[in-house]
Amino acid sequence: MDKTITLCMIVKNEEKYLKRCLESVKDKVSEIVIVDTGSTDGTLLIAEEYTTKIHHFKWVDDFAAARNESLKYATSDYILVLDADEYLESDADLQKDIKPDYDYFLLKIYNDVSYGRAFTHTAVRLFANNRGLHYNNRLHEHLNILDAKTNYKSQYGEVIIHHTGYTDEIMQEKEKTKRNLPLMLQEVEENPGAYNLYNMGKTYLSINENAKAIEYFQRAYPLSSGRMFLPELITKLCYCLGELNQYDDSLRILNDAVKVYPLETDMRYMQGRIFMDAGYIKDAEITLKSCLEFGGDLGVSVTEGTGGYMTRFVLAELYEDQNQLDESYKYIVEVLQEKKTFAPGLSKYFEIVTKSNIPLDDVYQNIIQLYNISNINDLQLLLDVLYGLRHPLLNRFISVYSISAQSNVAASAMQYGKKYIEAKDMWLSMEDIQQENAVDILLLSFVLDNEELFNLAKPLLNFSEKEEKLFRKIIRKEAISSNKMTSYIEKILGDIASHLLKLQEYECLQTLLEYIAKTSLKSKINSYSLLISYGFNEVAIDLFVKLFENNPNNVEIIRLLGDLCLSCNYMEDAQLFYSKLLELAPDYGSYERCYRLYEKMNDRVGMSRTIDSIKIKFPRSLWVI
Repeated sequence: MDKTITLCMIVKNEEKYLKRCLESVKDKVSEIVIVDTGSTDGTLLIAEEYTTKIHHFKWVDDFAAARNESLKYATSDYILVLDADEYLESDADLQKDIKPDYDYFLLKIYNDVSYGRAFTHTAVRLFANNRGLHYNNRLHEHLNILDAKTNYKSQYGEVIIHHTGYTDEIMQEKEKTKRNLPLMLQEVEENPGAYNLYNMGKTYLSINENAKAIEYFQRAYPLSSGRMFLPELITKLCYCLGELNQYDDSLRILNDAVKVYPLETDMRYMQGRIFMDAGYIKDAEITLKSCLEFGGDLGVSVTEGTGGYMTRFVLAELYEDQNQLDESYKYIVEVLQEKKTFAPGLSKYFEIVTKSNIPLDDVYQNIIQLYNISNINDLQLLLDVLYGLRHPLLNRFISVYSISAQSNVAASAMQYGKKYIEAKDMWLSMEDIQQENAVDILLLSFVLDNEELFNLAKPLLNFSEKEEKLFRKIIRKEAISSNKMTSYIEKILGDIASHLLKLQEYECLQTLLEYIAKTSLKSKINSYSLLISYGFNEVAIDLFVKLFENNPNNVEIIRLLGDLCLSCNYMEDAQLFYSKLLELAPDYGSYERCYRLYEKMNDRVGMSRTIDSIKIKFPRSLWVI
């Protein structure tokens, strides 16, 4: 005989999500109890479609109190707790989970987040009624399963709860962070235990106050021995340290923690990311590849993809940064094969094939096979990515699928499809120009030497009078003074240079580089680095050598010239630049560059000497052990 189950919910203004939740569970439970804490929308009307057991509770800034209010109305053998923005899969079998008659069951919660990503954690959401189980904590409420006087039996259930409350849109809508902070501060003051301190750290992390998050994570750590959330606490602590550039502290903790928790993919993934951010490229490469050896996402709390597509995405970025585009391409293709709806992965794919100078027809045919558009959402995501990148294939997909695009999108598609005259006519005939298209129009005015387009873009750019006069000279291809460039003008010139590279408008780019040569040193370095990323190494060497002659002790210029010479097999020059780099900046990255040089030269003595130096100077590095 089946056991009875009561769904217990607390709600407030959940009309957008409640129906989906109740539809998913109505045939799986014996009773539905809903406690409303002050809804002013259509929540109660929806609730009345599914149950008559609706109760009202005055909100007292205490989630545990509201939860316990709902529990007292339950009459079944077991209780299921869901939030309105959660739902069960159609084949969820609650009866199978509760068959063993344990006191409580840990269920997986699959949390959708933005950009097609998700993370999974476990929580007690299914438990026996009338066995003394109740909630504690104003926020991040939890059952009293760890009370010293209790001896509850538990088991992992197979039911999966889907949660959509962490997407950017819903988080903004509910203003969860604003709500969480004052409640958590009050709870921590009254009950400064491990769980509350940990959640206080998570709350500060969610609003990017990393220093405060670190403080609470560090307070929670010594109190958290044996707690289920300890691996996640360590991972989040190290993330915050990394965000504050405290890489050595982060790696010191992670290098020890992965030995204690060898099957936590999130922790290993974080170790790889911190290695990468700290410039430990070989360690990052080895560590990230070890994540893929797990064969999937493992751990108590798991971010989707850390054992798969997310790690492959980071490896694609790592190899892209090293200008190893073949390796980068290999991993980004694997990302799309695993998770084609991961928008950053789709965007990165187009960036890599553009830098690799793969013909557009080949890119089109490859993405048709790789991405496999099967519904309108797939097509919309693809168009959004192509528009965001201003990619030349945008126009082709709009045409093939007969899309009636917004006027600014259609004009952009024409422009980046190199149909400049058609694009010009569309921009000039448009009544309402969007701010986001200001640089697009400015770019076209530069390509076509068209002041009418410049006048169209000018109100959107908020130029000062001097900036306007200066840029008008640039559009006319007139000479300018080097001391009149503002940082805003320099940024726009950099943006235009990037677009000209994508469009392969090299003659226009050559003209633009003459103006960029009059910008600040930082602007020149950034713009010339674009040439490297698109494979124009010889041109970049010539430009950077000129910078070096005037700035012989600039570490960034020396580092880039060393990397360029190594890439072009100019070994003696690379050795000269790397030797000078070691003198000026003897950090880990400089030593790893020297190792790569000696490795390429097959200089075993130099390799061994460099490894010995790294062992002594940089104990966080693992590959040299």
